[in-house]
Amino acid sequence: MAIKSFRPLTPSGRFTSLNRQPGLSKKRPERALTEPKPKTGGRNVYGRVTSRHRGGGHKQLYRIVDFKRDILDMPARVMAIEYDPNRSANLALVCYANGEKRYILAPEGLEVGATIVASNTAAINDFVVGNNYPLALIPPSTQLHAVELVPGRGAQIARTAGASLELIGVEDGQAQLKMPSGEFRRVHANCRATIGVVGNGDHNKQSLGKAGRARWLGKRPQTRGVAMNPVDHPNGGGQGKSKGGGGRQQLVSPWGQLAKSFPTRRRSKQSNSQIIVHHNGRKPRGRK
Repeated sequence: MAIKSFRPLTPSGRFTSLNRQPGLSKKRPERALTEPKPKTGGRNVYGRVTSRHRGGGHKQLYRIVDFKRDILDMPARVMAIEYDPNRSANLALVCYANGEKRYILAPEGLEVGATIVASNTAAINDFVVGNNYPLALIPPSTQLHAVELVPGRGAQIARTAGASLELIGVEDGQAQLKMPSGEFRRVHANCRATIGVVGNGDHNKQSLGKAGRARWLGKRPQTRGVAMNPVDHPNGGGQGKSKGGGGRQQLVSPWGQLAKSFPTRRRSKQSNSQIIVHHNGRKPRGRK
């Protein structure tokens, strides 16, 4: 049901479509699982702006999310599905049999009252949404999320709303994954992953409708480079709507880095050796 449109009773309502989710809990977050989150306004310790277009916004608490799922062989009951202002996905508050409570990413189809488990052993019927296992135990072609890159480090892949990846297979202690971008890569078979797709998949379909709603989220206005003067941006200047002052130039950042079709990943990165096929279908350099 998620996306709700409004009648144009106000100018902003004409373009507003919001992601309304009736199943979310209206209670305050679990106090023991939250931390303060001070605002930075995009400034570093010297007070200089290092991230533009940030500032203001509603006060937020950080929710401590369990990305390691290290309580093994103990069932946990889903107590609530909650909103998290720090990420696009929702969170599920789970309570283990020993009374400990934790937050996990809420996958699609996980409902309040369901029971989930994390384990190092599994039977055929155990691969249900929300359960967590090492990749070595999971059947091929399973949709996964919250996958580790390094065993024991905690989930780093496929954590955003609506994200998932596919397990291609496990061979010689290495699991092959098809990433959301289309990239194929290897990770250690002992890395843990959660069954299912991250929920709240309609998050990217909403339209805020007005500038004020973006300010509530802590986003400040942006000015396009082509609308600036040459002294302020490499793409500034020119008469009217020109691309870069006189002749058409490459679109770049204020500091001159190409903004279109420029690979920013370092070739010396150690994990490059684990990539089988890049997202654009090309194999890594030096491989046939």
